[in-house]
Amino acid sequence: MDGNTQYNPRTVEEVFRDFKGRRAGMIKALTTDVEEFYQQCDPEKENLCLYGFPNEQWEVNLPAEEVPPELPEPALGINFARDGMQSKDWLSLVAVHSDAWLLSVAFYFGARFGFEKSDRKRLFNMINDLPSIFEAKYSSKGPQPQKDEEDGMDEEFEEEHGDTLCGACGDNYASDEFWICCDICERWFHGKCVKITPARAEHIKQYKCPSCSNKRARP
Repeated sequence: MDGNTQYNPRTVEEVFRDFKGRRAGMIKALTTDVEEFYQQCDPEKENLCLYGFPNEQWEVNLPAEEVPPELPEPALGINFARDGMQSKDWLSLVAVHSDAWLLSVAFYFGARFGFEKSDRKRLFNMINDLPSIFEAKYSSKGPQPQKDEEDGMDEEFEEEHGDTLCGACGDNYASDEFWICCDICERWFHGKCVKITPARAEHIKQYKCPSCSNKRARP
């Protein structure tokens, strides 16, 4: 777990940067790298955990051997439930546990380095301004970058998702357009191509694209 080597954020800004890096790595595991993540979570192996690192990388590995561990540990044994539930539900469960772990790590640093009430409140507000991993993975809205003028995240996000194609028209992803993801086939679509507006998407719990809806409707 090299991503944690001798890394101890001491200020609110450093802890938040650590949080964002770990969060980005875990989102990557559950989205762009989801096939590799799924394969690594072999139920035949021992108790496995999903780790996110400050350098935006992720790893599936056994829990730390030290007792107590240097940092709070993620949910143990995520691999055991992989084949016992639908993949979407399993990934949802991992996402929720990952959100809880990120908060525990952030506030562990806060406690360790003596953050005062105002610092803890500021850290929480900074974290709360970001979508949770669960929200980032399962929101009905299209993939939207987090605003971060300092690091130019918009440009990086555009590069990362520039090869995402609309399942209806085949055009590339553009950050200035509303997109929606099918919860069945996990393909992305322009909202305009499937006649879904952002307002309507807010009330859709599970979106099925026209193709998947037609498949389900067949006898």
